[in-house]
Amino acid sequence: MAAIDPLHQFAIEKVVDLPPVSVPGLGLVDLSITNSVVAMAIAAVAICVFFAIAAKGQVVPGRTQAVGEALYGLVDGLTSSMIGHEGKKYFPFVFTLFIFIMTMNLFGLLNLFGVAHMFTPTSQVAVTAALALMTIGLVIVVGFVKNGLGFFKLFVPSGVPVAILPFLVLIEVISFLVRPLTLTLRLFGNMLGGHVVLAIFGSFVAALGAYALSTGGAAYAALIPSILSFGSVVALTALEFIVGFLQAFVFAALACVYLNDVVNLGHGH
Repeated sequence: MAAIDPLHQFAIEKVVDLPPVSVPGLGLVDLSITNSVVAMAIAAVAICVFFAIAAKGQVVPGRTQAVGEALYGLVDGLTSSMIGHEGKKYFPFVFTLFIFIMTMNLFGLLNLFGVAHMFTPTSQVAVTAALALMTIGLVIVVGFVKNGLGFFKLFVPSGVPVAILPFLVLIEVISFLVRPLTLTLRLFGNMLGGHVVLAIFGSFVAALGAYALSTGGAAYAALIPSILSFGSVVALTALEFIVGFLQAFVFAALACVYLNDVVNLGHGH
């Protein structure tokens, strides 16, 4: 029986090997194109093609246009309800974040089905960390542009007794600093864990089924756990599609929460 290696699907492999480039302060930087980069590029191209087709503006929308409008309305409602009347300004960023993460999450499932040799970029800490730092970076920039040094009021809760204010300020600062970490690990952990579980149960289906059919006799009993594992794979696959969508939505929702903190700073502090 072949060894089960559920982590092999997350291995970074070079697709196009390029010579390293020397960057001052960073040393040699490897700019080779990997399977993760290819997967992100495919997701970006697929998004552009999808919305090029969906944005026809027909009076009676087809299926593609209806899906595009539904996604647009979902994120538009999210930014408007969480950020307020200024939410429209940040809609392009939040919508791009949501649709890009969702597409990478869902396309990553194709590799599990053998439909295409796809990769799940959001299963890599480097990718999720980049998205998280980009989000928090925008929050900091918007905070200083809109509030100047008043941005630091974010860490000073109003109406708090002076005696405990230093402790609360410290807690607020730590809470803000761990935001990129929580954004990174939430998305990374959910995508990694789900794919690992799917791969393990899928291996059970193949290994136990092959053992039963090749051995025969009493070994046919192994077909029972093989069938049960197959049922688990079907259920987990449906769950993974839901998780892929929800994790993108949660990431976008948290981005709106953090933007609201600095956009409406005067109202909350």
